[in-house]
Amino acid sequence: EVQLVESGGGLVQAGGSLRLSCAYSGFTFDDYAIGWFRQAPGKEREGVSCFSSTDFSTSYVDSVKGRFTISKDFAKKTLYLQMNNLKHEDTAVYYCVVKGPWYGGCSVIRGPPAGMDYWGKGILVTVSS
Repeated sequence: EVQLVESGGGLVQAGGSLRLSCAYSGFTFDDYAIGWFRQAPGKEREGVSCFSSTDFSTSYVDSVKGRFTISKDFAKKTLYLQMNNLKHEDTAVYYCVVKGPWYGGCSVIRGPPAGMDYWGKGILVTVSS
């Protein structure tokens, strides 16, 4: 059974930093895309960032490029999202997501949420202005 457990959220002032973690387990496949979606109050879920196990590529939504960095510790089976220079509009519930088995790289993160196969419970990030 695939399990995704997020941690590291909280309250931070604008301009500050947070690092989200996603501990994953139960994968029965080697090729997948793993990343983050978020849902801001009153808005639809959107893909934020992705890491592809197939080609080790990464992807980011335009609004976070240059501020967020996705990384993966294979030994610890943990995905990270380092978020710097946070803005009020980054306030959202952040979800760790996986699509697998999947050989299509990170294109899936730009698609609808329904395209992902597994979801964590989500963690709240609040950025005060």
